[in-house]
Amino acid sequence: MLLPAIEGSPNSRPGPAGSEPYPPAAVLASPGEQSLDAALGETHRLLEQHGHVVALYPDSLPDAHRRRLHTVRSILESDRITLIPSALPPLGLAVLVRQLRQLSVCDFSPGVLASAARLLAHYIHAGAVLNSVTRLDRVPVALKAHARSWLPGSQFAVLAHPVPQLVRVGTGELEGPDYSCHLVVAGDGATSSWAAGTLAALWQVNGVQECPLPGYSAPWWGTAKLTEFAAYLPDLSVLYQLVASVRRESCRWCGMELIGDRCGFCASPVPGPELRLPAGGTS
Repeated sequence: MLLPAIEGSPNSRPGPAGSEPYPPAAVLASPGEQSLDAALGETHRLLEQHGHVVALYPDSLPDAHRRRLHTVRSILESDRITLIPSALPPLGLAVLVRQLRQLSVCDFSPGVLASAARLLAHYIHAGAVLNSVTRLDRVPVALKAHARSWLPGSQFAVLAHPVPQLVRVGTGELEGPDYSCHLVVAGDGATSSWAAGTLAALWQVNGVQECPLPGYSAPWWGTAKLTEFAAYLPDLSVLYQLVASVRRESCRWCGMELIGDRCGFCASPVPGPELRLPAGGTS
């Protein structure tokens, strides 16, 4: 089971290529870079090799690329492929992909792993430091902040997930996680130093890692002058316990195992207690 990687996604353990203890990600190229036949062949090989494919993609993905994903799944007529859109910013989504790759070596079924994407996303605090918010449309921005972004030297700290927040650097604080976490930072210059230093100290993170900025961060945030950051749970043992502690059920529609209130493969909701059949009964 493979998941698409995000360019510049961080590695949980530093080391040479191929040294990670969990499977690599697979990336389905955009329609302009790969023919439909090639995409079908690549996806078919993944299914044959791994059994199931869990594909995460940003909900801001261009329509042509989104249609390609659905076309590939439709032509292959495979219920072993799930497409999961995410509202996470680029670096936050990269972190989520890595966490699912880590969990893919555990004893979780494909259905549980797919369902875990929604669960784990709640524990990722993702944002950015921006020099301007004039083109930021992913997070609510007050008119006053728009006006200030035109002032020389203005910088804004923005949290897009899990709860949108926006403060001017030096005049406010972002509310972060209340549990032990690590911080990954992508960017350079003064904004990177603020995230890796001031923000890391404020959030009392236990480790800071730097990585390249994801390729689509600039259009997502509306500016090329930015530093992204994401706080996350780094330990596989903690991630495992978090997922394993949730009750597992079988999807009434596709039969896949799931956690939470919705199937990770067919998106069918779990019925409320009043609609469930008694164990072993059909009446």
